[in-house]
Amino acid sequence: MSHHDPRFEALVRRRSDFPSLRRTHNGFPLAYLDGPAGTQVPQHVIDDMVRYYTTHNANTHGCFVTTRETDQILDDAREAVAAFLGAKTKNSISFGANMTTLAFSLSKAVRRAMKEGDEILITQLDHEANRGPWLTLAESGIVVNEVRLNSDGTLDYEDMRGKINRRTRLLAIGSASNALGTVNDIALARELTSKVGAWLLVDAVHYAPHFSINVTSPEVDFLLCSAYKFYGPHVGILYCREGLLDRLEPDRLRTQEQTAPYKIETGTLNHAAVAGVKAAVEYIASFGEGSDLRTRLVSAMQLIAEYEHDVAKTLYEGLRQIPGVMIYGQSFASPHRAPTISFTLETHTAEQVCTRLSEKGICAWDGHFYAIRPIEVLGLLERGGVTRVGISLYNTEEEISRLLDEVKLMVKGK
Repeated sequence: MSHHDPRFEALVRRRSDFPSLRRTHNGFPLAYLDGPAGTQVPQHVIDDMVRYYTTHNANTHGCFVTTRETDQILDDAREAVAAFLGAKTKNSISFGANMTTLAFSLSKAVRRAMKEGDEILITQLDHEANRGPWLTLAESGIVVNEVRLNSDGTLDYEDMRGKINRRTRLLAIGSASNALGTVNDIALARELTSKVGAWLLVDAVHYAPHFSINVTSPEVDFLLCSAYKFYGPHVGILYCREGLLDRLEPDRLRTQEQTAPYKIETGTLNHAAVAGVKAAVEYIASFGEGSDLRTRLVSAMQLIAEYEHDVAKTLYEGLRQIPGVMIYGQSFASPHRAPTISFTLETHTAEQVCTRLSEKGICAWDGHFYAIRPIEVLGLLERGGVTRVGISLYNTEEEISRLLDEVKLMVKGK
């Protein structure tokens, strides 16, 4: 790892921004290597959410001061997320309870724009939230096909080419796998869908914390992500290409605003949490340089990606050297790989590994993480799935050393 890179040293010093990092367990400082399931939250985000409740709390679209402040806060959050995603307008940004709920709402709206016999293409690599909502459409006569997963954790792009045709109306694909760290070829997906006039939907939940996103290059039709994966609260985010949501008919009340981005936002939003989303975007931007928010965000994400890749590579190489450890997914030879590593031990189940790590103050996940299909395809479901470790901007090489030491002891039966 680049110990002496001053940019990385400055980033590590920002660990103090996260109050949860001061917690200990069994006498050990907690090492939060569970980021793929949700990152820790900096004080800046917590403060903005508290400020909303203590100063601005009201429902929207009234005539008095706090309701107008709430309207402005929601507007400002859309602007911030648009900058985060590279969107042209805040009116492309909708909020919801979580990504899964938004995906189900969107799938219903998409179904109303399709006819029996139309096709949707999903993948074997994706989180179930980008599979389940589309699989339900088979009940109404939509044909749902899936792109095969290779044994190395990559998608079979020749299979994708063969399954996209003139009947395909939508390709739903993840930009990065939350189980294996694979980064998919979204440019190819756009090329193939454009040839047949199909929509492209991207699940960027696992990509957004680690890499800069630009929804206009390549241009996507829909993109979903979740703020609690990038240092914010539990809020789902949906980007719809400008004008597209207005052509769809999601479930909604007649009292709901009938235009984008509001028409898919059923009921009252979690206003304090949306304020926290804006704060999370601002927090990420604080690591970057530039005269405007978008420029600072791109700069910040480049720094974060480089740092996380270095830490993850240290972990990957360390695990590779331990007998009895099997790692799933690609190596870190390419910088464009999410800093998420899944592995198994010959001598322990994933649950046993994570229980042991927890005793030593190390947070890691076991199982399938709702990416049940790739774990099933790889033949790992019956044995309890895998142990997953994810790197976030606050993780350190020292934490990786602690984890590697524990894995070595487990392998030795100690």
